[in-house]
Amino acid sequence: MSETLTVTVADGSFNCYVARPAGERPAPVIVVLQEIFGVNAGIRGIADDYASKGYIAVAPDLFWRAEPGLDMSEAKPGDWARGFALYSAYSFDVGVSDIAATVNAARTVRGASGKVGVTGYCLGGVLTYLSAARGDADAFVAYYGGATEKYAAEAVNVRQPLLYHLAEEDEYIGKDAQATIRAAFAANPNITLYSYAGCNHAFARPNGNHYDAAAATLANARTDAFFEQHL
Repeated sequence: MSETLTVTVADGSFNCYVARPAGERPAPVIVVLQEIFGVNAGIRGIADDYASKGYIAVAPDLFWRAEPGLDMSEAKPGDWARGFALYSAYSFDVGVSDIAATVNAARTVRGASGKVGVTGYCLGGVLTYLSAARGDADAFVAYYGGATEKYAAEAVNVRQPLLYHLAEEDEYIGKDAQATIRAAFAANPNITLYSYAGCNHAFARPNGNHYDAAAATLANARTDAFFEQHL
C-alpha cells in the first residue's frame, strides 16, 4: 500500500512516496534517497521492497525546488543529461536539511515505531553519508555515494551505525578517492565499509547497465541484516 507524505520546511514543502507493510503493527521507517533520476520506478520499487519486509518506507522528492515530482529513467540518454544538470545545481547542504526534516516527520508518521534508518544510492548515497555525519537517524546505509571523498573529514562526526557499499571499479569514485574514503572511515568504529571487486557505479540498480546480480544480492543481504540489527 502506498500513500504520500508532505514535509514542510522553511522555504516550502515537498512530497514523499510512502510504502507501507501489511498489518498495523508499529514498524521502523526507512528513508530511501533517490539517484539523479528522481523518485522514479526504481526508487519506488526499492521502497515497496522494504515495505514487503515489514518497514514503512519513505522516499522524499529531493529535487522539489527545481522540478517537483520528477520521474526519469536511466534508460533514456536525455534523462541522464537532465539528471546531471540538476545534480550539478543541487545543494548538498540543503538536501541534508530536507532529509533531517523527513527523518523527523518519519518518526511520528502513522504506524511508526520511532526508529528511522536512512539509505540512498549515488546522489542519495553521499547524502546518506552526510546525514550520518550531521543528522540523528538511528542507522544509515550508503550505496556508492559520489563525491563522498570531498567530505571524508566529516567521518569523525558519524555517531550512529553507518554501512557503506563501495564499487571498486566505480567510474565516478576513482582509486584515489576510494583510498581517501577508506582511510577516513577506518578511523571510526561506527562505520563499516564493504567493497565489491569488479563492480561499477550503480551495481545494485536493478536492470541498470552495470547491475551485478551477485554483488547486489550480497550488498542487499548485508543491508537487510544491518537494518534488522539496528532498527
